[in-house]
Amino acid sequence: MSTIDWVILITTLCSIIVYGIYKSRTTKNLDGYFLSNRSMPWYLVLLSIMGTQASAVTFLSAPGQAYTDGMRFVQYYFGLPLAMIVICIFFVPVFRKLKVYTAYEFLENRFDLKTRSLTSGLFLISRGLSTGISIYAPSIILSSLLGWNIYYTNLVMGGLLIIYTMSGGAKAVAYTQQLQLIIIIAGMFLAGYMVVALLPEGMGFASAIKIAGNQGKMNIITSGVTNNHFDWKDKYNIWSGVIGGFFLALSYFGADQSQVGRYLTARTDKESKLGLLTNGLVKVPMQFLILLVGILVFSFYQYRKAPVYFDEAKVMVAKKTIYKDSLVGIENQYSKAIAENDPARSAALRIQFKSVLKKALPGDDANDTNFIFLRFVIDHLPKGLVGLLIAVIFLAAWGSIAAALNSLASCTVVDFHKKFINKNCTESMDYSISKWYTFGWGLFSIVVAMFAHNIGNSLIEAVNILGSLFYGVILGIFLVAFWIKHVKANAVFIAAVISELLIILIYKLDIVSFLWLNVIGALLVIILGLLLQAILPPAHAQAEGLRSV
Repeated sequence: MSTIDWVILITTLCSIIVYGIYKSRTTKNLDGYFLSNRSMPWYLVLLSIMGTQASAVTFLSAPGQAYTDGMRFVQYYFGLPLAMIVICIFFVPVFRKLKVYTAYEFLENRFDLKTRSLTSGLFLISRGLSTGISIYAPSIILSSLLGWNIYYTNLVMGGLLIIYTMSGGAKAVAYTQQLQLIIIIAGMFLAGYMVVALLPEGMGFASAIKIAGNQGKMNIITSGVTNNHFDWKDKYNIWSGVIGGFFLALSYFGADQSQVGRYLTARTDKESKLGLLTNGLVKVPMQFLILLVGILVFSFYQYRKAPVYFDEAKVMVAKKTIYKDSLVGIENQYSKAIAENDPARSAALRIQFKSVLKKALPGDDANDTNFIFLRFVIDHLPKGLVGLLIAVIFLAAWGSIAAALNSLASCTVVDFHKKFINKNCTESMDYSISKWYTFGWGLFSIVVAMFAHNIGNSLIEAVNILGSLFYGVILGIFLVAFWIKHVKANAVFIAAVISELLIILIYKLDIVSFLWLNVIGALLVIILGLLLQAILPPAHAQAEGLRSV
């Protein structure tokens, strides 16, 4: 990067940190650190919800996802607006009426402590692992820009994020996400504009879309039907998006503390609901536009030479092995195929290059999807804009990861520490221990990031697959709690444990695509819960003596 890019990048990031610390002044207790004294207006709730969901993974990986697989990923979000309505009707009133810090406190009221602990534990596992992947995303940028080993960049990025989150808690997260999203949206619009501007003379936006469409990239709606039957392994289609996406969104926004904690910061029920409903309206168009940037980059590379492999840092490492000559030879053949306008030959050479790269770097999956947009930005955008767009990805990372660490710490303190370790903490002790748990989860996430380099999927896909392994079961517990009053604690606890084991088995056997795991997990908990309640001895149900909400 140029000097001006570095100046813009560092100035933008430092300004956000200073602003966040300035705005983070709040009471030094759990209500202040985790819920910003429940004082946020609806528009900050909206921006915090969006900022938590739209991580660096979204802005770094989504354009690459569209570049390789087309627009069909947008169907993943089609169930989200309906989920927002259901959450506003059933979830928000209960959480706010009880004045809970975490969503899982409600489950102790409805069932018992073990059910609350199990559900909170499932959340901690899923969100802790996902946060590690989210730390890895901006580390890719540092690694590419500075030529550092990815393990060092994980440490640097993770360390910065721990300091950033510990300094201010939920209030800093909410206020900085306000500025972050403004910069992010402006940056992505600029990126899309610049892609079109760099196309050959006489070509515009419509031409770029037509070119991508002719290559099958504008596959916005797909049926999932192949060979006259529905393919349950097809990842993204209208049915998995509307149904599976609905269940995933319902669990993510209704039972994942990283999101519940965002709208619990609102001043009133109305402002919580307004933030959620507005998110339901703007999220699908926003994601569509981010994916569209990837489509424009695809069209751009139909007229410019695309790299044979987009992760330049990995290629440099591979060329230090005995496979250097083979890699260089393929690169030369690739350049010739591009010059001769032979797309079939160039595509075959890209596959061959990846095959040799795997031999040069044993254990590496040679997936460069996550580097497509980053490489375009660095190679082709003008000075100044490169720094701004790199800052956009960093800001997205900081906002989402800070919210995740904040929610991980809140669940650990409220659902475990104050229940099992020290039930008599003072407010100052609560505040202090919350920061230490934030630090601890930050370290855990850094460790996870160290193993994310060979994850085998685009990062945005990997995060959603990971969530789907747990979200269905978590949602099923909440659905039973809300709507099936005669099912008690023992039945739902056993049902949840069995269901989670079955979901992992189904995923391992690759029976259905990951979005359907959310539906199956929720239904398994409900069905098994009903069956177990019917066969459990009545004495058990009576002994529980737990009150409903």
